[in-house]
Amino acid sequence: MTILCVRFQLPPAREAALPELLGLLEDFTPVVEALPPDGALADLRGAERYFGCSAVELASVIRVRALAHHGVDCVIGAGPGPVLARVALRAARPGATCVVPEDAVAEFLADRPVTALPGVGAATARILCEYGLDTLGRVAAAPLSTLQRLVGARAGRELREKANGVDRGRVVPNAVACSLATERSFGRDELDPDRHRGALLSAAEELGSRLRAVDKVCRSLTLTVRYAGLPRSRTGGAPPSTTRSRTLKEPTAHSADLARAAYGMYDALGLQRARVRALALRAEGLTSADQASHQLTFDPADDRARRIEEVADRARAKFGPRAVMPGRLAA
Repeated sequence: MTILCVRFQLPPAREAALPELLGLLEDFTPVVEALPPDGALADLRGAERYFGCSAVELASVIRVRALAHHGVDCVIGAGPGPVLARVALRAARPGATCVVPEDAVAEFLADRPVTALPGVGAATARILCEYGLDTLGRVAAAPLSTLQRLVGARAGRELREKANGVDRGRVVPNAVACSLATERSFGRDELDPDRHRGALLSAAEELGSRLRAVDKVCRSLTLTVRYAGLPRSRTGGAPPSTTRSRTLKEPTAHSADLARAAYGMYDALGLQRARVRALALRAEGLTSADQASHQLTFDPADDRARRIEEVADRARAKFGPRAVMPGRLAA
């Protein structure tokens, strides 16, 4: 087992800690690929030789260090390749590393649902299940021509290879987390849509300020609405929630653009008298602001808003994040 897939159990408010946790993995190997918002892949081939330990033994050390230094538990899957490590992660539990045995890959995969394979979404799974291909074992045994007819030539070939345990992936070093997130929680379950929109505006302004502080822009925005209610299972889990994503018209760090996108996703949900416990926004697909283009609008109001943002950012940098009251920059 040379590849680990690690998911740190980070609450949304602490997703900014991911770079520090990636540094913990980099103490063992330089080949670390971030999987924002809370995960990473680590290739431990060199570490196994250097430390004289197996990847599973090193996984135990990583878990202990994450708890000791950051107060964060983690779930870990191990496998001969990145795809198999991610499959193992989905079957893993906190406190124990789930391993895909190198000499029994087919047996490990055989009884797992097709959705356990990374890249198989709901639409593909529905098509496969309609033809009785509901497990990876059945997909592996299906004729290649059948799979290609169902999901396409290239996708069918890749699907059959992965279901048979052929993992051609590799870990691509990627030390920079590609997202930023923030959450607004209510003191009590909130029914008022105006309060919801106010929380979204505040979250959008915070994200915009954080993006501008690191000279980044984002390509997409994700909204998560957490509702009041009990966990879905008696064994634990989170209360019910809804998540929506939207690709922005252009990469941006402009708070008003982020707020408009957040409002659009919220309105599209059509929530009526929903008891909302928290709202979270995540800016994804971060790139350098220097490499992004901005479509000129010749709109004096837009230019004015951007100048106000610059002034507000300087005030926050000098006097702290509370120097500008939330909700004063965008509408």
